[in-house]
Amino acid sequence: MRIWGNWGILACAGALLAACASQPKVPPPSTDIDEVAYRNDVWRLASDDFEGRKPGTPGEEKTVAYLTEQFRKLGLKPGNGQSFLQQVPMVETVAGADAGLSVEGRSGTIRFANGTDMVIWSKPGLPEAQLRRSDLVFVGYGVVAPEYAWNDYAGIDVHGKTVLVLVNDPGYGSKDPKVFKGGTMSYYGRWAYKIDEAARQGAAGVLLVYDADTAGYGWNVVQNTWGGAQLDLSASAGGAGHATVEGWIQKDAARKLFTAAGLDFEAAAAAAAHSGFKSVPMGLYVDAALHNSVRQFTSANVIALLPGSGHRKEYVLYTAHWDGLGRDPARPGHNIFNGAVDDATGVAGLLVLAQSFARTKPVAERSMVFLALTGGETGLLGSRYYVENPIFPLRDTAAVLNLDSLRPGGRTRNLTILGAGNTDLEDSARGAALLQGRSVTPEPLPEQGLYYRSDDFSFAKAGVPALYAMGGFDDSARGPVWGRAQFDDYMMHRYREPGDQYSADWDVRGSLDDLTLYYEVGDRVARTRRFPRWYPNSEFRLSRDHQAEP
Repeated sequence: MRIWGNWGILACAGALLAACASQPKVPPPSTDIDEVAYRNDVWRLASDDFEGRKPGTPGEEKTVAYLTEQFRKLGLKPGNGQSFLQQVPMVETVAGADAGLSVEGRSGTIRFANGTDMVIWSKPGLPEAQLRRSDLVFVGYGVVAPEYAWNDYAGIDVHGKTVLVLVNDPGYGSKDPKVFKGGTMSYYGRWAYKIDEAARQGAAGVLLVYDADTAGYGWNVVQNTWGGAQLDLSASAGGAGHATVEGWIQKDAARKLFTAAGLDFEAAAAAAAHSGFKSVPMGLYVDAALHNSVRQFTSANVIALLPGSGHRKEYVLYTAHWDGLGRDPARPGHNIFNGAVDDATGVAGLLVLAQSFARTKPVAERSMVFLALTGGETGLLGSRYYVENPIFPLRDTAAVLNLDSLRPGGRTRNLTILGAGNTDLEDSARGAALLQGRSVTPEPLPEQGLYYRSDDFSFAKAGVPALYAMGGFDDSARGPVWGRAQFDDYMMHRYREPGDQYSADWDVRGSLDDLTLYYEVGDRVARTRRFPRWYPNSEFRLSRDHQAEP
């Protein structure tokens, strides 16, 4: 009986094996970019439940919890030891509604309306800030650039004074391709650089002249971004170094100042764009006063790690900023800045890329890091802090691929590389675009300096090759004119407005193509021994603190 029983067991086992063999094999999970997951993440992050994702609010708590949960579900490891979070100390300074700015001259006093003529704020953490009869000096573009033999502060001491500064570069103003980078903005054209340089020169105040043509957005964006709570890194986290009062003024307001000084604005601006310009004391005196409420708090970068195989202590970083502008209780009607395009799309892209890489077998040699950054809307604070306090050494970071505002729309015939001409990551992007049937075309708005306005810039300035690319305006079905019109409409009516909301009607095929390209570029970097390199003429080449060899 025992023998027959054993034979019976063997027979049953054979039958089971045969049955298993006849079952179709289950394919491994797809590594393709998951449209359903992407849409769901954009919808969730841009929903009213997340309250505009402003740092230091319940919206941050919900956002950080959601990202941590999603990374954990994907099987990724915490990026900061046992934690998914890197704490970022911040200070919030909110100017009272009575913020005032006036300028006195021989013909009387000019008072500027807060929010309409100007938007001003003060050095972080000051309960009160004021300027008293501060001499006003026009410093042109406010640039000190030895490599261009340019110094707008030469021969003048601005300590305790207020400087009036044009945005962009002398090359843009002169239309001379031999001056700076011609019509393409350089690092020195950024508004943030000009504010920093004014502080380095000892200025007590700095007023930027708003120009819609170079900004690429309306005055409403200035009001929404700088008119409320101002965030900065706390002084202990490297946030020191500001003028007492900073702000924007409308171009027409600047013209009034030049008229009061007996000067011609257009003539002075034209002179500022040419070599030999000398800063101009205007004979005017600035008074400003702000009464602030101040709050210290801690925000968070969210970091997830997918360990590599053979070279797991080398890293490829994907980045996107999770934050938005929050909500404005004083605004009637819908008052949440949902930030669907900017930047729920980028964060959703970060999550679906993490999903695709988690499904990729075999894993790449280098480790993949997915970094959702705080404070991107208010001076790239999270990326600045990370670069100064890196979790993974910058010298071991091969590349950064940044996601910021994946525009809704169909497929495009072209790809735009923002800040092109910097790193050979661009060669990989061109190759991946070619396989998608797309060409790489020049940046359509080089004067806006978009590369310097996103988190890739923080890493590039620290020497880590960083790529920021997205589909261009040439819509595959409707052409470049239609594509450009869609972009302009978004920038003028929804960018940094409550109207930036997700719609189920979005065509996201273009975004999926961009994410697929980013997957291919990152996978290639993670599977090769060579570190990406800066091009010889890149403005960031000398800041790289390592050049890893094959």
